[in-house]
Amino acid sequence: MQLRSLAFRTDLRLLELAGSEIDDRGTHLVVRTPANPTYFWGNFLFLARPPFPGGAREVLAAFDAEFPKAHHRAVGIDGTEPHDVAEFVAAGMTADIGVAMTASSVLEPARPAGSATYRPLATDEDWEQRIALTVATNPGDHPDRLAAFARGKVEQEKSLTEQGYGARWGAFEQDTLVSTAGLFRTDDTTARFQSVETHPDARRRGYAGTLVHRLATHGLSDLGASTLVMVADPEDDAIRIYRALGFEVTEHVTELSQTR
Repeated sequence: MQLRSLAFRTDLRLLELAGSEIDDRGTHLVVRTPANPTYFWGNFLFLARPPFPGGAREVLAAFDAEFPKAHHRAVGIDGTEPHDVAEFVAAGMTADIGVAMTASSVLEPARPAGSATYRPLATDEDWEQRIALTVATNPGDHPDRLAAFARGKVEQEKSLTEQGYGARWGAFEQDTLVSTAGLFRTDDTTARFQSVETHPDARRRGYAGTLVHRLATHGLSDLGASTLVMVADPEDDAIRIYRALGFEVTEHVTELSQTR
């Protein structure tokens, strides 16, 4: 498949570099991450285009055949504009239409949080705090499954870091992780942000904006990237932070998921 979506292209490249399996079936990709089976967007079908009318249930049946033991369903659709996914929603899926944002330079944050220490995660304690932060920022999810997913993501990001593709950074207040973000190269010119998370008790204090700015600056200088990519929820307050830093919307991202 020739992918049009920059968001999915960079995501899939990072999955591949971290050891996920990607099987090209021509009309779709089957993406597997055996080491992290609870990871929705490490175990999913990626369609080259939306199915013909009436085809959503066939896609879901194909997912069930490929992932018979999964506690979820996840389907992505290539493209740069929103797709009509009403049939998937009628079948019980939740649609998430995000936006991909890019920047080739960044602006200083309006409210820098200078009291924190900003650095890459390095120790076992750092990574354990990263797992706890993921659980804290997703209240209501199955905590055991979420912790297992987060631990699997840690191993993937450690692998990318060890291979020299980038790092996950954190904002620390007195050795406590309050915000985190990852940035990894996907090719010689592009670097992709991964999951910007801030503890609920530390939001609206400037940590995320300062962290993303410092990490972006690192990506453009030390990683040698000329294009930075991130995916955001257009309804979330965080998108205003990214816009203020100089990121612009370049495409829409269509994802569908369901917990079983």
